[in-house]
Amino acid sequence: MFETSPLRQVSFRHFYIGSVAVALGYTMQATVAAWLMATLTPSALMVALVQTASTAPSLLFGLLAGSLADIFDRRRIILATQLILLVATATLGVAALLGMLGPVSLLAGTFLIGAGFTLYLPAQQASINDLVGRAELPRALGLGAVAFNLARAAGPALAGALAAWLGSGSALLASALFFVAMIVALRSWHSPRHAIPGVPETLLSGIQSGLRYARHSPPMRALILRNLSFCVCASALWALLPVIARDQLGLGAGGFGLLSASFGIGAVIGALYIPRQLHRVSLNTVVSAGVILWVIAALLIALTHTTAIALLGACAAGAAWVAVLASLAAGTQSTAPAWVRARAVAMSLVAMQASLALGSVLWGWLASSEGTRIALAVSAGTMLALLALGYRIQVRMGDEADITPGLQLPELAIAVEPHPDDGPVLIQVEYQIDAENREAFLNAIPAIEPTRRRNGASNWRVFRDLGEDGRFVERFIITSWAEYVRLRSRMTVADRQVQERVAQFQQPGVAIRISRLIGTTSRDAFPADATPD
Repeated sequence: MFETSPLRQVSFRHFYIGSVAVALGYTMQATVAAWLMATLTPSALMVALVQTASTAPSLLFGLLAGSLADIFDRRRIILATQLILLVATATLGVAALLGMLGPVSLLAGTFLIGAGFTLYLPAQQASINDLVGRAELPRALGLGAVAFNLARAAGPALAGALAAWLGSGSALLASALFFVAMIVALRSWHSPRHAIPGVPETLLSGIQSGLRYARHSPPMRALILRNLSFCVCASALWALLPVIARDQLGLGAGGFGLLSASFGIGAVIGALYIPRQLHRVSLNTVVSAGVILWVIAALLIALTHTTAIALLGACAAGAAWVAVLASLAAGTQSTAPAWVRARAVAMSLVAMQASLALGSVLWGWLASSEGTRIALAVSAGTMLALLALGYRIQVRMGDEADITPGLQLPELAIAVEPHPDDGPVLIQVEYQIDAENREAFLNAIPAIEPTRRRNGASNWRVFRDLGEDGRFVERFIITSWAEYVRLRSRMTVADRQVQERVAQFQQPGVAIRISRLIGTTSRDAFPADATPD
């Protein structure tokens, strides 16, 4: 197995070990913080807010993190985030040991750690593409899922044991040490510089282009919507698990760690089992089955006073968690092309973490007023209802054509190269269609619109020439010349295939004409070396 595994490559192996350590450190910190809050205050809402503080940074900084990872050196981003995680976690540990840590400061520190982890994840996941070949990418991503969920199993158990033995402060200090492993791993790896055509994007334009891609990509919209509907309900169990352990089951720190570890064990089982299922049944089937399994697990935990049954429910919930989210992540990776991959990962993370953060407040409030059992039962019922209401939203795996760049385009025949910021740019594609092909042409050409828009175009429309029979003009606008240069490089094989299906209706012997027009100003009336009177 090792001979065929991406782990045989030294650079990926070191990076993978560092990733496992980061996941361990983060899950340990999250477990200790949740339990520490449960010992600082009896409020179920305050305990649930730990989850909110940990995940809310994804809502605030997730899109920024994806844009950063697509534009700047990912190695430096990962290194900076590890230093933030190390210092913030160690500071919480010292404060807890000195008795200086209160609920508010714990939430603030947890928020900072969540922000560091938010900036880290898109850069880490996108870097896997730089470390392994295309053929090994699915296996490498599978190893990543196993690693994180092994951390979910081992991290809470280790954190709970350390908290029970040495205290919460020492457990936090121990979790901080795990972030050192990735810092060491980065010493032997240098991320490649990605050649970006034209002028590189800014952070703001990178965020805008990522959002535009998601808006005009039906497969990506479906993946994000399914992510949202699952996580906003699944957040109930995550947020209330410490309260369930303390009040419903009467467990201490070690018992809470065991309950969390049972969830992690189920997640590992799911991570090992799901990749094989994706080759046998559709992605949509796997995700729907995972949702149903989560509903059953949540109801099982809500109805029991027995620790053994709760452990079984937590294990099933862990398997369901991976069945849904790992499958949706695989769909994202297989759908998003390279130029926007980190931003696609970030948008999925934003959807997940924002749902967890907002859902934690909702279910924490409901648990405070009605009890944890009611909150869990209502969350399970809501999840089932959303599954039924969204049955038309089908998720699928992308294929090679969706992410492979199109053929190399010829150089533009331009008299004078515009400046990068010049614009807007108007593109006109002129077709000449015979009468017998016009209905088929008009039915086919709307499929071009999303390919243009998600790659950077706006105001797309097809016009019919009133003065020349059979002449149709496709027109769209791009904000600047630099963005147009990037648009041309973003087209994939799938985009080209859509355009070729439309081009087959072109009148034989007549070439499709493309015109490029750019917005003008008063200075365009004068030569470059002249000035107006």
